[in-house]
Order: sequence, then structure tokens, then C-alpha cells
Amino acid sequence: MILESIIIVIYSTALILIFMYALAQLNLLLNYLKADKISIESLKFDFTNQAEIPHVTIQLPVYNELYVMERLLDNIVKLDYPNHKLEIQVLDDSTDESLESTAKQIKSLQNKGFDIQHICRTDREGFKAGALKEGLKIAKGEFIAIFDADFLPKPDWLKRTIPFFKDGEIGVVQARWGHINRDYSVLTKVQAFVLDAHFTLEQVGRSSKGHFINFNGTAGVWRKDCILDAGNWEGDTLTEDLDLSYRAQLRDWKFKYLEDVETPAELPVVISAARSQQFRWNKGGAENFRKMISRVFANKTLPFKTKIHGMLHLLNSTMFLNVLIVGILSIPMLYIKNEYAHLKAYFYVMSFFVISTLIFFICYWYMYKKTHGSTFKDFVQYVVMFFTFFSIAMGFSLHNSIAVIEGHIGKRSEFVRTPKFNMNSLTDSWKNNKYLRKKPSLNVVLEGLLMLYFGFGMYSAFVVGDQGGDFGLFPFHLMLFLGFGFVFFNSLKPRV
Repeated sequence: MILESIIIVIYSTALILIFMYALAQLNLLLNYLKADKISIESLKFDFTNQAEIPHVTIQLPVYNELYVMERLLDNIVKLDYPNHKLEIQVLDDSTDESLESTAKQIKSLQNKGFDIQHICRTDREGFKAGALKEGLKIAKGEFIAIFDADFLPKPDWLKRTIPFFKDGEIGVVQARWGHINRDYSVLTKVQAFVLDAHFTLEQVGRSSKGHFINFNGTAGVWRKDCILDAGNWEGDTLTEDLDLSYRAQLRDWKFKYLEDVETPAELPVVISAARSQQFRWNKGGAENFRKMISRVFANKTLPFKTKIHGMLHLLNSTMFLNVLIVGILSIPMLYIKNEYAHLKAYFYVMSFFVISTLIFFICYWYMYKKTHGSTFKDFVQYVVMFFTFFSIAMGFSLHNSIAVIEGHIGKRSEFVRTPKFNMNSLTDSWKNNKYLRKKPSLNVVLEGLLMLYFGFGMYSAFVVGDQGGDFGLFPFHLMLFLGFGFVFFNSLKPRV
């Protein structure tokens, strides 16, 4: 009975933590709905007055971006902003042939009168953070706009973001991400679904109440003085954007989030690319929890509610670990429930997962209908999309949990870039991309075993107990089976 008790305690704790996170999401939804009804007038630079137009530096941190560099630079020089007040820094840490082709394109743009520099380092110390810090040393602009290589800001992007810096307390203006290849595959649809929720529910829900939000690493602008005041870029975590965001807000800088300014970008189209991105984001989140949580709670000016939201924000990625724990232990719990009749009342704790799922379902529906519509057909499509997302997210839980554990214990790892593909249509192919990982990781074997394990969980529903089975966890095990199966098979053959 000791082992059973340990399983019950761990399982229940993980369920309660997921429930707390769901309640926080529900609170963000309420914040979002309230914010949607409030119109706030902001101070803005008057761009009809040339004297009010500030000098801007655009930083493009790149590393081996052979397939998208030409597209990136062609797009950036189309930004509608006075040339004499715009500087472009290509922060190029590349080690392949893209270095030479990029140099040629930059030379051509310089000959056309653009103020564009090609800044190359001899090593990748600090990775992206190190490159940004190096460029900042010589940046001419008062404001620093940052774009990753797969982002394609529209010509009016600077004119829609820079004016808000007239308010001297604003340190960052962040725009919403768009997705140029949303409908390429099931994988891209799921990624777009998750990111849309983040850039609506979470960013608006937090910022509207003055809680911590984050610069998303790209498609945003920093006030140079804010970066320096917060301690500059640091490369000791894999998510330098989240790190600097918290340090800046702890220094009382305000962040302005613009939901209506969309910045199109390309989603990873193969699972190996999505895995590397997910690993970096989730491990970086855990690293920042270790680095920032004591500073958040030690701050005497922050409201307690903001501290709680900050803690849950920094623990976002740790929810994958809780989901994995609940999934693995749910099968032993199924047997324990049917073996010990006197404990059956206790197993109402299992309803926490159902309630949490319902909360997520409601929150994401509000986000989905804003961009896709609210007809019955839209709702049916949403239901399919939600459970597809939920299954695949659970299928990633082992991979992301390993990242989270490494982050929490302080294991350091290299910044692994996400391969870019330049996918402009549904017929484009990624197969010859030289940056793709050729072999799946050993974790894929474990994901395959977990697929079989949750298949056993579905079988168990028919045989446990003496009342003809117990099907309460069958839908949960089915989603886990499908999710791990999706990740496993697509990792063996990365076509999605």
C-alpha cells in the first residue's frame, strides 16, 4: 500500500498543479475580455513632424540561414521609414556558404544607398544574445527593432510600432506573430493554434493588468536605454528574450503589446525542426524560472497577484512535466482505483483533469472564434483542432519534459537554431534542406514505447475491475496514444 500511496500523492499533486495553471488561464481570459472593451489613448510620436521621427536600428541575428537570407533582406529594405534615420545590422554568425552570398547581397544594397552593415563574429559566444549585444555596442538608433530570419514585417511596420515610444516609460513594443504557412500540414496548424492563443489570450491578458509579459525574441522593438538599464543581453539561458524581459520589468519599464500589428513568419514544417524549437523554448523557460523567481518574489513593489502570474508564466513549460506524470501514472491509478474499493471516493480528484481540459477548451475557443469566426461550422472545426492540438501537445510531453528537467537542474546546452525552409506554398518541398537533422534522437524510441504503453491503457479499460471495465480514462489514453504515435512516426520519417 506504500507504493500505491506514493503514486496517488504524486498523481494528485500533478493534477492540482495543472488545475492551478488552468485557473490562471481562465483569469487571463477574463482580463482579455475586459481589455477588449476598453479603448486606451496612448502617447505617440507625430510622424508628420520630421523632428519627432527617431533613429532606429534594425538587428537581424542570423546563423546559417541559406534558404531565407535573400528573402529576409529583400523584405527588410521595403520598410517605409526615412533612410537617413534607419540603420540595418545583419548580425551574422554563419559558418556556411550563406556568409558569402549574404555579403554580396549586402554590398549590393549598400550601393543602392541603404545604411546596412554586415557584422560577423569570430565565435558564437553567447549565441543570439551575444550577437545582439555585439551589435548594440555600435548601434546608432535610439530604438532597436529585432527580426529573426523567417519574419517578414510589412512596409508600415515601423510606423505602427515606433510612435508608442513617445511615452518615456515604455521599454518594449511587441507585435503579434502571423503565419505564412499555417495550412501546410497538421503540424503547422497545431503550432499556429498554440501561438495564436499565446499572442491573444496570454499577452493581452497579462499586459492589460500590468503583469509580466515577454518580448518574443523577434517582431518587437526595444528602447536602447531600456536594454542597457536592465543589464544588457545575457546568454546564460536559452531564452534570452524572456530573461531580459523580466529584468527590464523588474526595473519598472513598461511593455506595450500590439495585438493588431501582425508580423508574418514561417512555422517549422518538419517535426525535427519543431522539436529543436520546442526544446529551446521549454528548457529556456525552466532556466529563467531558476534565475528569476527569487527576484520576482523579493520585489516589494509588485502586487501579489502579479507575482503569482509571473511564477506561473515562468513555469509554463513545466506543465509538460506534470502532463507526462499524470499520463504515465494514470494507468496504475486505473488499477488502484478498481483494486481498492474503499478509495473510490478519493478518486474524484481525477475530475480535476476534466475540469482543466474544459477550462482550456473555453479559453481557446474565445481566441479561435476571433480569428476564424463563430458559426456552427467554425465550432466543429475548432473542436477537431482543439483535440488534435491537445493530443499532439501530450505527444511532445516527454521531449519537452526532458528539456524542462535539464533547465531546472542547471544543465547547460548549446543554442540550437530552428532550421528555416522558405516555404511559400503548399507544394514547396523541404526535403533537400541541408540543415535538417538526419537521424532521430534516442528519445524517439521512448516515445514509441509510450505509444504502446497508452495502447495498453486503452486495453486496460476493458479488463479492470469486476463490473465490466472502467472507461473513465479511455479518452485520455486514446489522445495520449494518438499524440505519441504522431510524434513517433513523424520523427522516424519527418513528413507531416
